Amino acid sequence: MIINPYVFGAAFDPDAQAFITAAGITDNTQKSAINTLVLDMKGYGIWTKMKAIYPFVGGTAALHKWNLKDPQDTNAAFRLVFNGGWTHSSNGALPNGTNAYANSFLSTSAISLNSVHVSYYSRTNNTSTGCEIGGGNSSPDTYTLLQGRTHVAPTTDTAIWINNTATVDRVAGVNTAAFFCGSRTAANIIRLFRNSVRIINGTASSNTTSTFPIWLGAFNFAGSGAVWSNRECAFATIGDGLTDTEAGNFYTAVQAFNTTLSRNI
Repeated sequence: MIINPYVFGAAFDPDAQAFITAAGITDNTQKSAINTLVLDMKGYGIWTKMKAIYPFVGGTAALHKWNLKDPQDTNAAFRLVFNGGWTHSSNGALPNGTNAYANSFLSTSAISLNSVHVSYYSRTNNTSTGCEIGGGNSSPDTYTLLQGRTHVAPTTDTAIWINNTATVDRVAGVNTAAFFCGSRTAANIIRLFRNSVRIINGTASSNTTSTFPIWLGAFNFAGSGAVWSNRECAFATIGDGLTDTEAGNFYTAVQAFNTTLSRNI
């Protein structure tokens, strides 16, 4: 019989406990899920690659805003500020597709040109065009967008940009209920993973980083919202680029986390 020591009052991982305390999480299942997630990410060697981790536990905007990597209620700690029409529940946060976005206050200029990832766990399968997570400059043009369905014709495709210009890496549209992770690991290497499977093996050249912060639920185009999403988010991250192996391990950890919370797809 395997005994869970956390049931009997043993200390959680310090990073997990800091988040639980800051967010005021009281549910034992949520606490255990957070702790296991942190331990798994550290075990896979990807914890240090994360700048912002949004686990969306607690069911309200006040609880969904916290960054697991740095749970302080400040812009500098990259906690989310929700704007427009969102619906919050135990399953995550659902943007309305017209004016909803969450500001991370984190731009790619604070990360890297050729080592960046963004991820979004979508619980919604639909064919609406929209940007699940992204931000970019208009002068010089540089974009970071992850789109279940791109706004650039043909709009039936799934697409990814990371620190590149109008050139888009794309694939015929896939079921958008999935964990998507877009990653750039070199000037000419950009990938998009759906769950544990690489679906885009891109070569779009990097251009420059953006000073505009990445938004969830929409594309922050030089400070103005565009390409609004209506796909429910159960988890999202921003950070350094991930290799294929790291992306696969990342999916394993995130899927286990959402399975514990009974909201996996």
